Amino acid sequence: MGESVNAAEGDAVKHSERLYVPWWGWPLPLLGGGLLSAEIDMGYPGLRGWLPYVVLIPAVIALMVSLGRSKVKVTAGAEPELWLRDAHIPVKFVGDVEVIDKEAKRKALGRDADPAAFVLHRGWVGPVVRVWLTDPEDPTPYWLFSTRHPEKVAALLRQPAAKP
Repeated sequence: MGESVNAAEGDAVKHSERLYVPWWGWPLPLLGGGLLSAEIDMGYPGLRGWLPYVVLIPAVIALMVSLGRSKVKVTAGAEPELWLRDAHIPVKFVGDVEVIDKEAKRKALGRDADPAAFVLHRGWVGPVVRVWLTDPEDPTPYWLFSTRHPEKVAALLRQPAAKP
């Protein structure tokens, strides 16, 4: 993905990805919404029996779309930043950056996790990146987030040119 200009911030975007739900994550929730609608329809036959289909199926679709709205973005410019959804931190406060593969992810999210950490986890994305923070006024020790391109994100955050 090449550099593009973000009109809202005026910074060039070095990396941007959306953590959408893949196609194989859609059939089961849609089937569940359809079965629940059918069960309600059997209890209330007639015109009002169609109401669950009109309400539940779009609700399931809206839920699946909202789960896939998370974005991971690294910007460049006067003050490079790491963005996770609406949260952002200047890259100058980024310390060590670790790439954690999908096998070690359970440990990082489980018993080794710090409850004060900022976590953006999506189960359908394999690897995660842990970014240790160096801001003494921030009570958050690290950010742990899912990304489909962990090596690229880690390399962008480790660049000495990105840190003033």
